[in-house]
Amino acid sequence: MGAFDGKIVIVTGGAKGIGAGISRAFAGEGARVAALDVDAEAGALIAAEGEGLAGEIHYFNADVSQDEVCRDTVGQIVGDLGGVDVLCNNVGIQPVSSYLPAHELPVEMWDRIIGVNLKSHFLMARYCLPGMMERRAGVIINTASVQGVQSALGVSAYAASKGGILSLTRQLALEYAKYGIRVLAVNPGGIDTPLVDELVEALGQDRKEFEEGYAKIHPLRRYGQPVDIANAVLFLASDKASFMTGENVSVDGGLLAKGAWADLEA
Repeated sequence: MGAFDGKIVIVTGGAKGIGAGISRAFAGEGARVAALDVDAEAGALIAAEGEGLAGEIHYFNADVSQDEVCRDTVGQIVGDLGGVDVLCNNVGIQPVSSYLPAHELPVEMWDRIIGVNLKSHFLMARYCLPGMMERRAGVIINTASVQGVQSALGVSAYAASKGGILSLTRQLALEYAKYGIRVLAVNPGGIDTPLVDELVEALGQDRKEFEEGYAKIHPLRRYGQPVDIANAVLFLASDKASFMTGENVSVDGGLLAKGAWADLEA
């Protein structure tokens, strides 16, 4: 038996990268996963992967930055699969074209990043929480970032969205603890996802050389994989973490531990 047999789990951005890793992990533990994504091709692939696992993966095409889409999609999931036990607010974007000083960043780009990365977390929680409150149980896991904790150059909108996720996590944890609902966040470090492919292509660098160089800034000297984040999410969503809420956990190969010494080699 899996740890999440029969549980209904929503994963936003659930068809690619970290989200796909989370979808696979929950389905591998027997969950009925609703993977929400705007990429229909990737959605079909992740749904097919679920056929070989202990649970199921169902794909829903959804832009979760839109209020009506979140409302209707959660309603459809509840109708098709049942109530929502775990919500993984994972979706996030960091377009290469957004790597700009704040005064040069187009307002439209700011709005899009905040909408996808932060507003979607609020909207999905807004529509999943009533059912969790009624059952007096539920878990929300938000994917933030090390960039929500420690600053980097040229990512004002992304960093603001991820810092906002951490604050929202604490706020929701306090507001809904009395209903038995836990809310937590994970902070990924450098993880091998399609976002990296986009960056490498834009920089015109060799993929292997980029990975090797980026891996070296992590004390564990390797690049993270989606499964690394998925394993942490599974733990936080499980009964083994039943006394944890309002906290964020960094899964970053020791990156944040370096702090102000980040530019120095060990």
